[in-house]
Amino acid sequence: MRVLQGILNESKEYYIQLEKDILNRLSRLPRGSIKKRVIQGKEYFYLQKRNKQKVEQKYLGKEFPEKLAKEVKERVLLQKELKKVRESLKVLKRAEGKKRA
Repeated sequence: MRVLQGILNESKEYYIQLEKDILNRLSRLPRGSIKKRVIQGKEYFYLQKRNKQKVEQKYLGKEFPEKLAKEVKERVLLQKELKKVRESLKVLKRAEGKKRA
């Protein structure tokens, strides 16, 4: 039983550290999404994000922002990964609570 408990503790520590790393990476990436607007036949790009109840748009320019698009996509993938990590932590905490003497 001690071996199993040790494995559970190692797994829990791993997922806690992974969660911290993901949150750290997310804090450095831009929030929102890139929106294209066509005005009088010309394309303009905006970074659109929600701030509480209000939707804010920041003008990015006439050229598609490749670097920013890559960062936004990375943020979406990290958020999905974070969700999986938190689900794994829930399972580990439930397993920890079912200790037998």
